[in-house]
Amino acid sequence: MHLNEIQNKVHQRLYISLHQRNLQELRPCQEKSIIAGLFDGKNVLVCTPTGSGKTLVAELTALHSVYNHIGKAIYIVPLKALANEKYKEFKQRYPDIKIALSVGDNDSDDSYLAGYDIIITTSEKLDSLIRHSIPWLRNVKVVIIDEIHLINDERRGPTLEILITLLKHLLKNVQIIGLSATIGNPKELAEWLDAELILDNWRPVKLKKGVYFEGKIEFE
Repeated sequence: MHLNEIQNKVHQRLYISLHQRNLQELRPCQEKSIIAGLFDGKNVLVCTPTGSGKTLVAELTALHSVYNHIGKAIYIVPLKALANEKYKEFKQRYPDIKIALSVGDNDSDDSYLAGYDIIITTSEKLDSLIRHSIPWLRNVKVVIIDEIHLINDERRGPTLEILITLLKHLLKNVQIIGLSATIGNPKELAEWLDAELILDNWRPVKLKKGVYFEGKIEFE
């Protein structure tokens, strides 16, 4: 799918931003997500290899919501370091959007977040914010969950599962976007999220398997 094919589906500011990044062709998972209803508020679970373009799927959803004044977007990542990385990336790419990073004190309600459009945080921090009864939560229309396969993690999984359950209960019309490169039961997870499942094996660099022995590699 060429970028021009979605020009009438996205806000002009978003289209210009993508064009300035020299994005001419959408990758398979991005095209499939759009066809599945990404811009129509549908929940989407994207299970594709690392480097396949999942992050742009998240960006498209969040910015579509913000630019069209639909509502705020929350981007959940598993680690503070990753949250910082995403925050810097988004701030650089979209200087016209109010983007906040919230990974600090779990005892704080971070009331200043009410004035931001995209909030990047961890599942533990968002869980804490919800328990502080944050009033701006009702304005959230998009929730992106990066590395959603961690829902099966013994240590962090329960918090993430409860968090998703809370969000689905509190925000009846929220759009959930799940991203992962490794999910053992994608169909079951998609059913639980009531999401369109996007599966694809495309990757930017072909993956080869081989055995290294005595200075030589024999590929399969």
